[in-house]
Amino acid sequence: MKTTEEKRRLISYLTEFISPRRKERFDEVMKHRMNHLQLVVEDLYQAHNASAVLRSCDCFGVQYVHFIENKNTMKVSSDIALGAESWVSIKKHNGAENNTRACLQKLKDEGFRIVATTPHKNDITIDQLPVDKKIALVFGTEVDGITQDVIDMADEFVKIPMYGFTESFNISVSAALCMYELTTRIRQTVPNCYLSETERTDIYLDWLMNSIDKSEEIVKRFQEEK
Repeated sequence: MKTTEEKRRLISYLTEFISPRRKERFDEVMKHRMNHLQLVVEDLYQAHNASAVLRSCDCFGVQYVHFIENKNTMKVSSDIALGAESWVSIKKHNGAENNTRACLQKLKDEGFRIVATTPHKNDITIDQLPVDKKIALVFGTEVDGITQDVIDMADEFVKIPMYGFTESFNISVSAALCMYELTTRIRQTVPNCYLSETERTDIYLDWLMNSIDKSEEIVKRFQEEK
């Protein structure tokens, strides 16, 4: 495991392999990446929905996305994600007896409020949700929505106001609407909503590795030259 200082030296070295304009873009995007809001998606089975969620997360600066894989494996459609999987930190939960409970409990232990999205609970609308504390926003599967495990572990329930005949939005649309509302208010009211320095270092290194051709070979050469 590399120390933070070793990672920073490696970042400095790898930066030589990208253009100054690319580095400026990395620096600008990194400034807006947040940890205060994380997304959790339970058992999506359509690749285009998972990919659209990733793309929206990248656009809104939400760095961490959790995919719970109880029955279905998360797949990425490159035509829809447009490379978002290279910029967003994807955490898959598939090694526990109950991946939903394991994922949500871990987030609770890290200080996140579990907020479940469902049109069937008469609680609050997304614009009424307080954003002062860290939020893990949970979406269920395309047809059935959230499971009973999510309902049991959720701290709050939110819904998006709707005025038509259709009962719900597509999950990727719901995620985008919720992220727009929450990230806007978080940035306006929560000063410490962004990534820690350690997170920034790790993610910046990931971005470089994903951007540079034959990056693993370059890293190996760097290590041999030390």
